[in-house]
Amino acid sequence: MFMGPLLALLGRPKVEGVENIPHSGPAILASNHLAVADSFYLSLVVRRRVTFLAKSEYFTGTGLKGWFIRWFYSTTGQVPIDRTNADAAEAALSTAKRLLSEGKLLGMYPEGTRSPDGRLYKGKTGLARLALHTGVPVIPVAMIGTDAVNPPGSKMWRFGRVTVRFGKPMEFTRFDGLAGNRFIERAVTDEVIYELMRLSGQEYVDIYAATVKERGDANGLASEAERIPETAAG
Repeated sequence: MFMGPLLALLGRPKVEGVENIPHSGPAILASNHLAVADSFYLSLVVRRRVTFLAKSEYFTGTGLKGWFIRWFYSTTGQVPIDRTNADAAEAALSTAKRLLSEGKLLGMYPEGTRSPDGRLYKGKTGLARLALHTGVPVIPVAMIGTDAVNPPGSKMWRFGRVTVRFGKPMEFTRFDGLAGNRFIERAVTDEVIYELMRLSGQEYVDIYAATVKERGDANGLASEAERIPETAAG
């Protein structure tokens, strides 16, 4: 990736726990999501190719930024997902299962969208559903400082210090046969989010980031929400 030297210069990435990523075989990299740069830096520091299920809008952007994002996702083998279709969730799950069956590393953002204010938000259960269906390990990834290098809403990137911290693989074999149980899926999701909170040091807000963005009142809503996950299973 020819952008590697520029990304390294801008973010001076510090990597911790990369030995937790298997040298081969499937795994899910579950990361917090602060900035567009998260995908760039995660791909930069991992020696294996990381595949993301990227929303299809990333492949249709205009202007220089749109071209760059489209180029990045296309050349690194990312897979577009149409999230407007009523069957999008099942289609995404099917695609993700296929990629993992091929032994790939799959990058996922459990929050479902970028944080509007740097805090960690409630996770969606798609990641848990996938982990329970496939039995592959989930490796939590804390991105720290990417929102300083690539501030949300800004077209300019800045110099800063990015830390990418990988936690130990999380196994959920104790829930074998319980895929589809919404209580188990919520427990697994919250366990992953709790580990991301521990690794990243972020404040947790018990509401979906997408809801905060839709209502346009991040500060007011976040202050009313609980600061701990519903369940910290395990």
